[in-house]
Amino acid sequence: MSTSLPVRLIEKQRWLEPIADQLQPTIAAALDDDGSIGPTYANILHGTWLGHPLHAVLTDVPIGSWTAAAVFDLLEQASGSMAMARKADAAIVFGLVGATAAAVTGLADWSKVGRDRPRRIGLAHGLLNIAATACYVTSLCLRRVHSRRAGRQFAMAGFMISNLSAYLGGHLVYGERIGVDHTAGFSPPEDFFPVLAESELSDNELRRVDAGGMPVLVVRRGMRIYAIAEMCSHRGGPLSEGKLQGTLVQCPWHGSCFSLESGKVVNGPAVHPQPVLEVRVREGQIEVRSKR
Repeated sequence: MSTSLPVRLIEKQRWLEPIADQLQPTIAAALDDDGSIGPTYANILHGTWLGHPLHAVLTDVPIGSWTAAAVFDLLEQASGSMAMARKADAAIVFGLVGATAAAVTGLADWSKVGRDRPRRIGLAHGLLNIAATACYVTSLCLRRVHSRRAGRQFAMAGFMISNLSAYLGGHLVYGERIGVDHTAGFSPPEDFFPVLAESELSDNELRRVDAGGMPVLVVRRGMRIYAIAEMCSHRGGPLSEGKLQGTLVQCPWHGSCFSLESGKVVNGPAVHPQPVLEVRVREGQIEVRSKR
């Protein structure tokens, strides 16, 4: 786990907690089944349809645009070229559009990270992005009134702030494992592995078993037995403690819903499917292996 200076400083900012306590439940409620946004649009914002967090895709737009704007600003300052000035202004506008889309998807993801340390880091990440966006809006306004030098200074401040925010975003992914597949560290056994006596599995029971070190969820529905990875791909929640809805299982932590048949994400915030295992019953034992 990273202990870099920016992360340590954010950990000490207790004033962030009251903001998170007010903001996070409000956004999460809007994304719920009876919320003003609802699960259909929530799945779009999370990137469930994409199989990848949509926020991570959109963040490249402002970072790339504002990097280009910084280059064009330097070229304008060095040459006085109005062509470079127009390109810098256009890049800033394009970055602001991308930043808006990234902010909306980021808020949706942040509302489902729980109350642990990533929530505070994510909030700081968002506040820094707001500050960077404000700098670029100010820069654009100054450029419009022909104060281009001051506009370039505000743009440079926004560029530095946005890069600090991007660092925190990287830490959330690589240090806190936000947006990654939490089932990726487990591999199903290649050969059939006995996990439970068939007589011990009741109908419609969510049962966690161990398959050679991999936590697996087994469920009997009538004559069929299903097996998928037990840890939710979103944040590692225990699916065995969730809810069974027909052939769907819902994670108890953040509400992600998966198909027992295919492992497909039916409702987010998860974007990565659950690994599905092949099941057989042999000599009274339920056995599982990697699906072929």
